[in-house]
Amino acid sequence: MSFVRTLRGDIPKDQLGFTYSHEHIVCRPAFWAERGENDLLLDDKEKSKLDVLDFKCHGGQTIVDATAVDYGRDVEAVYAIMEETGVQIVGTAGFNKSFLWNAKVKEELKPIIGNYNTYYEWIDAKSINELADFVIREVEEGLEGTPFKGGQVKFGTGYNRITPLEEKTLRAVARAHHETKAPVHSHTEVGTMGLEQIELLRSENVNLAYVSFGHMDRNPDPYYHEQMAKTGAYLCFDGIAKIKYAPESTRIHLLLELVRKGYENQILISGDTARKTYYKHYDYGLGLEYIIAKWVPRFIDEANKAGFDGDKLVEKFFVTNPANCFAFKR
Repeated sequence: MSFVRTLRGDIPKDQLGFTYSHEHIVCRPAFWAERGENDLLLDDKEKSKLDVLDFKCHGGQTIVDATAVDYGRDVEAVYAIMEETGVQIVGTAGFNKSFLWNAKVKEELKPIIGNYNTYYEWIDAKSINELADFVIREVEEGLEGTPFKGGQVKFGTGYNRITPLEEKTLRAVARAHHETKAPVHSHTEVGTMGLEQIELLRSENVNLAYVSFGHMDRNPDPYYHEQMAKTGAYLCFDGIAKIKYAPESTRIHLLLELVRKGYENQILISGDTARKTYYKHYDYGLGLEYIIAKWVPRFIDEANKAGFDGDKLVEKFFVTNPANCFAFKR
């Protein structure tokens, strides 16, 4: 039987339940901290927990925390939130994107990765296989030396470019995937470079059906989405509620276009809620309850009016598809 690896341990994939596929719960990214960007520091475990409880109150069961090592994870705090709320949380091994790597490595990590001053220095100094070994350990032994294991492996690239170090981490993550069978997640900056990432993943013999690509709704291009979906990959629409990028009508139209073309089994939904101002209990934002409590009813209504079964699609996007996407393939 396929299983999903939560921070608590492995569970049958059919126990995942209603799932947000890309969130951030407690993190202090060094890159933003060094620049005084307080809004991007989710640094209060108790406030984050209250938002997770809101999600649970409306029927939420699982959150995929997409915070990688270079984005200031607080693994112990997130594990404690899981234990105290009963919401299952999937952790993430791997890396984010290159501009973050100029930040200082946190001191607690240096005994694990070596005495490097910045993430850039570390990634530049290590070989692809050495970086892959680090990711493998985070999946099989625990994140940052804790006993809490990663449930997916992640890489990322920048806006309209892939730097040499980003290619290096992509290949390391691909090799860690082959060794661990963990699902793969990709950060695409503003939804760009997905097809170019796919070329590199194919060169590492990765089956795209094991990969989810984040931030697809940041690039609201139906043709591009179809080309991505044709590969068998999952497309993560994780900008719900971020009206500054696009209205919800645009996202819903994009989703229904993919459904109309036959790709309903490859869609994931989330909010990438990574700012204090997005959280209800930090700074009066819409919070983790917004998607499940308010966006889902709207989507059901619009899908039904367009001739689809909205309830069935919600079950696909939030239950069936995450269970399949985040399952280890043994």
